[in-house]
Amino acid sequence: MPRRQQATARQQRLGAELRKLREAAGLKGREAAALLGTDSAQVSQFEAGLAGVSEERLRRIAGHYACTDADLVDALATMTSDRTRGWWEEYRGLLPTSFLDLSELEYYAAYRRDVEFLHVPGLLQTENCARALFSSRVPELPEDELELRVQHRMQRRAILEKPSPTAYEAVMHEAALRMMVSSRADAHAQLARVLELSEAEHITVRVIPFALEHFIDLGSAMVYAGGTVPKLDTVVRDGPHGTVFVDSEAQLEVFRTHFRRVEAASLTPARSRDFIHGLSKEL
Repeated sequence: MPRRQQATARQQRLGAELRKLREAAGLKGREAAALLGTDSAQVSQFEAGLAGVSEERLRRIAGHYACTDADLVDALATMTSDRTRGWWEEYRGLLPTSFLDLSELEYYAAYRRDVEFLHVPGLLQTENCARALFSSRVPELPEDELELRVQHRMQRRAILEKPSPTAYEAVMHEAALRMMVSSRADAHAQLARVLELSEAEHITVRVIPFALEHFIDLGSAMVYAGGTVPKLDTVVRDGPHGTVFVDSEAQLEVFRTHFRRVEAASLTPARSRDFIHGLSKEL
């Protein structure tokens, strides 16, 4: 397969998992290359996601690395054979790569979990809310890029609206629901949108109220995308220098624990809907 100029996040993840398997086997790049009948440069390209790997070769690599996790090997084999060109590719070169990588991650996710403290999660936002948030960026975005970002965010909602939608759970702090990023009318429409979506069987919305005692964990907003096997889970976090994709098992376990804690601290879905209804009446 020809060498890629740039790997997507999914291709990079496949390469990263190959590297993890090699390191778990205690092999250096040149040792792995000797087993595979290639050179260390190609092994490096596999692990960087810059060279494609066929399913046959993937399974051969896993065998050489003595990987006995059949479910993981099957999941990785599926990643090698998928050649989907997603809708997000129309934005390549127009939006930051992280936008496309997030869309790709969501498309393949077995489930999605969000934790937000200051804003309604992107998948639940109305168009006006999304536009207001992007408009607040410093430095200010050019009008054409602002509209592209809004359009892209609206298209991401497809995972919740397709025939077999992705299971989705969002835990939001009351602050996110009260934050009036635009007009009062837009805020009312945003709450109505959240309530509408929360009625769907595949969508769960939970609220953490201000009145909750001893809850101070306000700095851990995250997107958690479940893989077809737990080892392929991914956490996405926005930082001061851009979007970060986290996939190390130790860090994933920290975020799993974090989600369990905020979920346990939140209101039940039914009480959350009642709570949001109450906020809507206050507007």
